Amino acid sequence: MNLKSSLFDNKNGMSRILHDEIDASRRVSQELISLLPANGQPIVIVCIGTDRSTGDSLGPLVGTLLLEKTIPSPFFVYGTLEEPIHAMNLTEQLAVIKTTHDNPFIIGIDACLGRLKSVGIVQVGEGPVKPGAGVNKDLPSVGDAHITGIVNVSGFMEFMVLQNTRLSLVLKMAKTIANGIYFASSQFPAKQTTITHFNLVLDQEKSV
Repeated sequence: MNLKSSLFDNKNGMSRILHDEIDASRRVSQELISLLPANGQPIVIVCIGTDRSTGDSLGPLVGTLLLEKTIPSPFFVYGTLEEPIHAMNLTEQLAVIKTTHDNPFIIGIDACLGRLKSVGIVQVGEGPVKPGAGVNKDLPSVGDAHITGIVNVSGFMEFMVLQNTRLSLVLKMAKTIANGIYFASSQFPAKQTTITHFNLVLDQEKSV
């Protein structure tokens, strides 16, 4: 899970979008498009989290939903429910990504904990996510840009909070984010192909 959302604000160029508002996915796509490079870099989407915790399953759900869509080939996705990217393999998989892709533009996707009034908000902005910050884990930062979803309240017993987060909310937020990425990708003049998924065998507001 990612850094505490209160550490980010609009003055740092981050947009906050309620996941169930009208055209939320379109707004996510517009904000993402404004961050994407125009120099032909491969765009690598790193979906961080685990299916062993409902609150921290946002990233893998986004990755899995993206695999079901057809988007332009400059986009590559890592991290799904079947092949999650989490604390135990994050460093190794980042190394694989940087070896596989030439100068990739990385978008980090992760869940966050935050204030009660912010639960359900999707955040899109420049700079990396810091996985594990919400549960006091020291993990490498991920991304040139980030999309995070505030799935529950921070401040006390974060592991228990994540375990008791409603899956229905996380799934709705994942659909909003995945659709936003799809809409953004559809505006790239690239040949349509199924989004690429790399099978990696290397066995959050705060980031988990």
